[in-house]
Amino acid sequence: MEIWINPACSKCASALSLLDDAGATYTVRRYLEEPPSAEDIEDVLQRLGMQPWHIARLTEPAAAELGLTAWPRDESHRRQWIAALAAHPILIQRPIITADDGTAVIGRSPDSVRSLLP
Repeated sequence: MEIWINPACSKCASALSLLDDAGATYTVRRYLEEPPSAEDIEDVLQRLGMQPWHIARLTEPAAAELGLTAWPRDESHRRQWIAALAAHPILIQRPIITADDGTAVIGRSPDSVRSLLP
């Protein structure tokens, strides 16, 4: 199991506490220090069953600078969204937890984190 976190994020801290309390084995990826590649983001999106605009933090200043809220949300612009997320990882929702069985969740709620636990 891997969890993408921003150490300054309270939702990330809560997710880590839940994983620790459950005795889960996981690897922490501080995704702002070790940004995911476009391929990493593609993999996570496939696991989540989501599109890149579903995991974008549109209230971040970088989103405003890029004009992200006005970008089309369709297949022809999917790679553009992924490239923006890879270039500006602050735009990625957090925490994202990937499980060894190929599933993943955005762990913003305790229930979503618990859904990956045995």
